[in-house]
Amino acid sequence: MMSVNEFLEKKPLFYKEIDIFRMPRAYSLIKDKIKIPPVIHIVGTNGKGSTGRFLAHTLLKRGYSVGHYTSPHILKFNERIWINGSDISDEELEKIHQKLQKLLPKDVINSLSYFEYTTFLAALAFEGLDFVILEAGLGGEFDSTNVFDKKISLITTIDRDHENFLGNSIKEIATTKLNSIENEAIIGKQIHNIEDVIFEKRCEGKKIYSYLDFFEVEEIKELRVGFKFASFLFSNYLLAMSFLKKERIPFRINDLEDLKLPGRFEEIEKNLWIDVGHNPLAAREIVKNLPKKVNLVYNTYADKDYKEILKILKPKINKLYLIDVKNDRIEDKERIKKAANELEIEVEEFKKIEKPMLVFGSFSVVEEFLKWKKYKK
Repeated sequence: MMSVNEFLEKKPLFYKEIDIFRMPRAYSLIKDKIKIPPVIHIVGTNGKGSTGRFLAHTLLKRGYSVGHYTSPHILKFNERIWINGSDISDEELEKIHQKLQKLLPKDVINSLSYFEYTTFLAALAFEGLDFVILEAGLGGEFDSTNVFDKKISLITTIDRDHENFLGNSIKEIATTKLNSIENEAIIGKQIHNIEDVIFEKRCEGKKIYSYLDFFEVEEIKELRVGFKFASFLFSNYLLAMSFLKKERIPFRINDLEDLKLPGRFEEIEKNLWIDVGHNPLAAREIVKNLPKKVNLVYNTYADKDYKEILKILKPKINKLYLIDVKNDRIEDKERIKKAANELEIEVEEFKKIEKPMLVFGSFSVVEEFLKWKKYKK
């Protein structure tokens, strides 16, 4: 039997078409053999990872056992399965891989996508915990994480992204995401009006709250004073804490003192930031938070609106440095150069760190930069 790493390497990371029935069919075969508690499901366009980690970390500080499934990873797959404060160990990951291989028929195992298979790995790893937080990978309604029973859904900011899968309008995208709500949901900060979609869900009998329903104005002000991360992450923190408010679980802003959020506008050295953002919404927030103009280390997937992203970032860009990324989805660099030239942004190949510098474009861009930086040392 192949090891988990060997097995996952044979799975393609991305598909041009998605079989929306494959995961539910597979889950129906082993539903009675996976014993995880009802899931806190995190769905949205941006902010899913930070919202989930704020919640998981705070629950752990409050004495609960908790698992957090997030994606993608930056340097190592184990980052996707976080249990009680640590990424899953190689030994435990191998153990649940061997268990899953025995639970499902071989033809089903082989048919599962990379994300579908790893979602099952996470479910097995989280058995017996007090709380399980699953972050949707793509969309909501047809996402692999949507097959599990849910305690509640937390909906982060919704914007345009993955339109070839999710829809060509905000209403279509929001509908796909909110269709994943099982019984209850808390809606986080939104930049578009999705009230008609929320109203439809309420008419279906779903209980829908706003994250602001759980806070007084003065309490928000006090929490903001103690918040040490980038300001655009604060609404994600409030969304996470709104669940604790609803459950009457106490928390303190000081719970975050030892929390790290890798790749979330993280200043890894003075005047050197990394951010895994990859869409216009993320770019707008970066522009608001950058204290000065920077040199931008960048690359992007072909399906992203990179000209719009660069247009948003332009006021804070001194020069753009294109970094090589080994990924089938990456855009041809000449097309990115053309878009930058049309915006009158100077472009060079990335060869060395020129501070102040921001690394931005995707998890893959940050991964390549960190590997290059480690090798250069």
